[in-house]
Order: sequence, then structure tokens, then C-alpha cells
Amino acid sequence: MAQSILIVDDDPTQRRILESVIGSLGYRTVVASDGREALELLRSPRGAEIDLMLLDLMMPGLNGMAVIDELRPEKPNLPIIVLTSHGSVATVVQSMQAGANDFIVKPASPERLKVSIQNALKLRTLAGEVSRLSRKADNRLRFSDLIAKSLVMRQTIMLAERAAQSNIPILIEGESGVGKEVMARAIQGASDRAGKPFVAVNCGAIPENLVESTLFGHEKGSFTGASTKRDGKFQEASGGTLFLDEVGELPLSMQVKLLRAIQEGEVDPVGSTKPVKVDIRLISATNRNLQQLVGEGKFREDLFYRLNVFPLTLPPIRERREDIPELIQYFVQKFAAEEGKTLRGVESSAIDMLVNYKWPGNVRQLENAVYRAVVLSDREVLTLHDFPQIVGLASGGDAYGRGAPERGADGEGLYVGKSLDGFSVLDDDGHIRPLEEVEGDMIRLAMEKYNNHMSEIARRLRIGRSTLYRKVRDLGFDNPDAETDDAA
Repeated sequence: MAQSILIVDDDPTQRRILESVIGSLGYRTVVASDGREALELLRSPRGAEIDLMLLDLMMPGLNGMAVIDELRPEKPNLPIIVLTSHGSVATVVQSMQAGANDFIVKPASPERLKVSIQNALKLRTLAGEVSRLSRKADNRLRFSDLIAKSLVMRQTIMLAERAAQSNIPILIEGESGVGKEVMARAIQGASDRAGKPFVAVNCGAIPENLVESTLFGHEKGSFTGASTKRDGKFQEASGGTLFLDEVGELPLSMQVKLLRAIQEGEVDPVGSTKPVKVDIRLISATNRNLQQLVGEGKFREDLFYRLNVFPLTLPPIRERREDIPELIQYFVQKFAAEEGKTLRGVESSAIDMLVNYKWPGNVRQLENAVYRAVVLSDREVLTLHDFPQIVGLASGGDAYGRGAPERGADGEGLYVGKSLDGFSVLDDDGHIRPLEEVEGDMIRLAMEKYNNHMSEIARRLRIGRSTLYRKVRDLGFDNPDAETDDAA
């Protein structure tokens, strides 16, 4: 998905030249013939799609400097590269002070344009990420920081916005990796507790014998190892928001104490003789069916109803596929900037494959897959070859079905299944087959797929044709077209 660049120049010849050069660099182009047209476009719904503006300074009517003056208060983060045939020091200083990111004297060489555009886009990405991280650190994350173009995600955010305006307890349900904590932070950032403490607790990661101390705190000497007094998570979150992630993992013995703390607004630290008042906004999250756990006697019914006052379900990524291209673009820009890469985006075939993959690990798995691709890629555009694990899984037609991998915590892992496009990588005892045998099956598959066109097969397998002919002979394959392939 290519980034969009707005070209603003009153000279039609210059516009065509810039369109051609920038298009050859892999970017999409939008043109405006004067400053007024550029401002109208940027203020329209299409303006949200513009990633950078190339702006001619000397234009009739509204000139480039006037455009910058009007635009900067409205779009402070839009990169602007100024173009002019008058490269005086005074002009450069004036345009940079007005808010331009770079200055290029006409005629601009393709290489100069390329470097300037890449630097400006990278700076914008880093500035945006720093701003987002600052809001997260200050507990002021916004709903606008979430990517939500799909209808189901927009509806979820509308509900979350309404819940944020009150102190109602919220239960966020959803599969692992859908972004439950991010949603909880956005709810806090939209509430009157924005900027106050946000304390996240993973209830499934606390040893059972430490749950009470972790949540409610303890007094010095209250148990072996309690060498100092310690406030619990409830006290740390007082005045702000307490986020209990994976609340369904809490042991039954702690559920009754949690219920009392929520109902009474006070906690009893271990070893203390008197309760401590707390003022928290409670948001819980789970990837399990709490109602089912209630039926199985593994979760208290009274606690369930106390937590489930305002249920909010986050959809898995396979149900919000419209968001995947923008999520991919965001992760590519973020990680490319962090890793010092000059990536422009992802080719359409790879986007299509990623959109149609089932993503059992949800947004977390997608983020990890893009991160790995960015780190390993040496191209300016990510291709299918940069996502070998996802391609291998997607080729089976089902992320959970034939040839499914063993997955780690992020939903990914090395391919260890039995079937890969029609041949086995494991023997009958479950062990890896010899490389020579697997190589033979791969060559046979390639010969079938490319109809014995040996030049194409050699190119796809990245081996020389003479090497391919030798392997075909050694393997004893019947290949009547091998000798006449290049004439085909």
C-alpha cells in the first residue's frame, strides 16, 4: 500500500515531471494547480489520505508561504517539502520558520527528491509514535489512536466512548491479542480520570500464594519475606483505573475478596488491622467465557454480575479485515523508522495474502509478522517473500487446519506440520525427512506447477538451469520437455 504525495504547482509541465518521478519511486500522487485547490483538497475527506505535500513557493493567487501559514495550525504533522527556483538563504530560512520540513531548488533530481521524501516521512512516523507513546505514558491515550475503519470496530468504539463518560465497571471480552489493554487505556484517556494512574494486572501471571498481597498489599512482617510494607495494585490505582486482565484466571479463594473490595471500595492489606479506602475505576478483561465458568463452578456468579455491568466485545482481526491494510501500513512505518529502513510499504499481492490470512494470534501476531519482515527485508517494498511463515500457513488454506504449526505465545511458530502443498515434510514416525527427499518433492511440485518450463523452475527455485537439469536426471524424473523448455 503506497503512501500518497500531494504535488502543488501551477506549472503543468512541472506537475507532469514530478508525477512521473514520484510515481517511479513507488508513491501515489495527487495534484493541485494552485494553493487554494491544495487547501480545499487537504480539508476534504481525501485530505486524510495525504502523507506528504510537495509545495511550489511561487504561485499566482495564494502562494506557497500563505498555504503553509494557513495549513500548519490545522495539520501540524503533515510533512511539507518546498520547491522553488529561487534558492536564496532568506527564502530557505523563511519557509523553514513557517513550518516546511525541507527545501529543494528546481530542477530537483530524482535522487534528491527520493531522499527528502523518505526523510520527511520517517520523521513524521517517529514524531507520531513519540506523541502516541507520550499520551500512553501520561494515561491520555485516545480513541483516535486506534485503527478502526471497519464497521464492527467503529461500533465497538462508539459503545466504549459512551461507557468512558461514566464510572461504570466494564468487562472487555475477546481473544488473545485483540488489544484489550489498548482499549482499556483509550477508555481511561476519554474519561474524567485521564492522566490519573492506570494500573494493569495480569491475573493469570501471579502465583496463587501472592495474589492477595499483589492486589491488596501487605504490612511488614505479615508473612515470610515481607521485609517492608507494600501497597497493592488497588492502592496504586486509587484515583485512576485498575485494569484486571485475564480476570477469569483468579482462584476462587480470591474472588470473594475481590468482590468485597469492589463493593465496599476498600481493601484489607495482608497483616493489617484496618481496611484502606480506595477510589478506582474498574475495567476487567478476559479471553474466556466467564458465564460458562460460572456454570462449571469455576467463577463466582455474584462476582461475574459485578464485573459484567457493561460488557464490551473486541472482534478478532479476521472479523475486521478492512482494518488490516492500515494496521500493516502503521506497523511498517513504525518499525522501518525504528530500524532505519527505507521501506515505502507492502506490495498488493502480499497485502491480499495478509488480509485473507486468519490470524489466530490477532493484532499481536500481525505486528510480530510485520516486525520480522521489516528486520529481514533488504528491499524498499515488502513482498510475499518477506512473510515466509505466513505464506506457508496460508497455503494450507486454514491457519488451524491441515499442516497447522505449533504456536508460541504470539500465535506463531516454525512450520512442523505433515503436509505442505501436497507433500510430506515428516516421515510416518513424525521425524523430519532427509533433505534430498524433500528437495526431490519440491522439484516435482515445481515441475507440475510450471508445466516443465525449466527456466522458470530454475528461477523460482533460485538455482542454475544446469544444476536443475542434473538434479532432474539424478532423481530419475520423466521430463520429456526438459531439453526443449527454452524454446517454449
